This record gives sequence, structure tokens and C-alpha cells, in this order.
Amino acid sequence: MLRMYVNRQELFGTTDWQATTAAMLGLPSTLRKRGGSEACQKSSLFSFFIACARAHDSQRRWTSLIRTSTTDAMNSDLLIRMSAFLGALTLMALWEVGAPRRSFSMPRGPRWFANITVVILDAVIVRLLFAAGAVGMAMVAAERNWGILNQLSWPIWLNILLTVIALDFVLYLQHVMFHAIPLFWRFHMMHHADLDCDVTTGVRFHPVEVVLSMVIKLGAVVLLGAAPVGVLVFEIVLNATSMFNHSNIWMPVVVDRALRWMIVTPDMHRIHHSVLPQETNSNFGFNLPWWDRLLGTYREDPLRSHTIMSLGLEQYRDPRGLTLRHILALPFVGAPGRYPLARKE
Repeated sequence: MLRMYVNRQELFGTTDWQATTAAMLGLPSTLRKRGGSEACQKSSLFSFFIACARAHDSQRRWTSLIRTSTTDAMNSDLLIRMSAFLGALTLMALWEVGAPRRSFSMPRGPRWFANITVVILDAVIVRLLFAAGAVGMAMVAAERNWGILNQLSWPIWLNILLTVIALDFVLYLQHVMFHAIPLFWRFHMMHHADLDCDVTTGVRFHPVEVVLSMVIKLGAVVLLGAAPVGVLVFEIVLNATSMFNHSNIWMPVVVDRALRWMIVTPDMHRIHHSVLPQETNSNFGFNLPWWDRLLGTYREDPLRSHTIMSLGLEQYRDPRGLTLRHILALPFVGAPGRYPLARKE
């Protein structure tokens, strides 16, 4: 189990991660403070979150919860998310084998090679461009007292909850934007061009889209004053639910209908990957289904049944044109088709 060093007696000591994040973002070295007890003991990740939940000081002191070296702190964020990613990927892949919802239209091997290669490429690019990540940005915002939540003295558990909900709403709006504006759709259509929808589709996004998404997320984190642990929880949940709701898994209808009130299910999101534009431009949610229901973009069932509906895009039906090099070039040489909401007729 992943272990982290947490100071149980002085939760509000300083952290080397804070100084490193400041240096990476070009902020003043005044962020590098000293203090706090040196008496640290090992604690499980679960205990870390319990400690965070029990803390009741202001949001500005989030940055002092972790007491590790720079390398350990940066690696902890990466290892936590990587562990969650591999766990969700394995679980969903096994579920797909044991209880598939649909038959695949093309061999899994070439698709998986392309999709997994894309997610590795995305991860490398994000790590190079945004080394501190959204969590690091949230820590800097907390220390500098930036953002709405950093002005409020609410319980930490409430700040975490509001962070997760608010970032999910931002993600919904971003998703609609990538469908509405033709230029953004060009990059997003790589995700939709997959002729099948399974666990790997949930992590298949063009590198340019991933960079744009990261910029939007960092802006939202600063404006909101998001809780750092809330950002970490959001990223873990987003990764897992994206693979879950893209998975080719079967579950009883009654279970699907019940879950749809709390989380986006595979049957709900599969409609979003329909080849029909009116279905593609619905069910935009990734984590929470509430935004689609509240804002009028929810569709309960596809026109054709889930087992026979066609997935992908109308203009890209030949698997030979959907290899790794082709899908990476798609935004620059491909046709957007009838899908952008703001297209010119």
C-alpha cells in the first residue's frame, strides 16, 4: 500500500512540495517557509484523508498537511493516480470479458494499442508542461489566498465536496464547448472516432485537447480556490468514472436506472458515442448526471437498442483510417462532419 509521511501532531507544519511548486510556477521564494514538528510517522493514505477531514483550520493551511521531501510529494501524487488508473483499467477490462454489453465491430488489439499509446503520450506531455499539476496549483492558490473557497472558513470536508462538484460542472461545460465550437471539435472528434466504445475509449483524447483541458482546469482551480485534496479526489474519480462509463459492460436495467441518479453509467454515456449527431450532442456528463438533467441535454435511450446502435462518426467508418498515426492527424486533415453545434450549414 502506498505510504505517506504525515505529521499527526502538527498538521499545519510546512511542506517542501509547496516550495517546489512555487519555483516551478515562477512564484516568490517566500512560499518556502520552515516550521512544524520533525516528529513524523508513517500513515496509510486512508489515514491521510482522515487527518484532512478532521482538520478545521482555514483553507489557506492546506499546503501544510503533507510533510515529505519534494521528490516524495511529487511522486505521491503521481503514484496515487497511477494506482487508481491501473486498478480501474484492470477491473473494467475483466468485467468486459466476463459480461460484455455488445459485440465489437473490429479487433480489440489494434484499438487497444492505439488508445493506450495515446494515453501514455498524453501523460508524458502533461508531465513535461505542467509538472506541478492541478494539485500543485491548488496548493499555491491556498498559500496565496487565491480563489473563492480560500476566502471562506468552511469545514475542510465541505471544501472538498464543493471542489469535486464545481470541477465536475466545469468539465461538463468544457465538454459542451468542445462539441459546440468547430475548432475545438476537431481535436475532440478523435475521441468520438472510435468505432467501438470500451474502457480504453475513456482515456483516448488528443494531446492538444488534453493540454487545453489542463489549462481550463488550472484556471478553474485558481478561481475556485479548490482544496488540494479535493482536486486529487476529483482527478482520481474522473479517471475511474471515465473508464467505467465508457466500458462495454452489462448490468441489469434496474441497476443502471438507479445508478443514473448519482453517476453516469455506461448505457447513459454510450448514447453520447452514437453515430447520430442528435444523440452525440447529448449526455455530456462524465461523473455526475445532474448537469444533463438540469440543462436539458439528457437522453434516456438511443433510437436503436444498445446492442445494435452504431458508434463512432459518420465520416470515419474504415478501421484502416483509424490507426494511431491517422487519429493523431485527424484534427488537422479530417472533416468535422455534421456534429459541431455551432457549425455553418
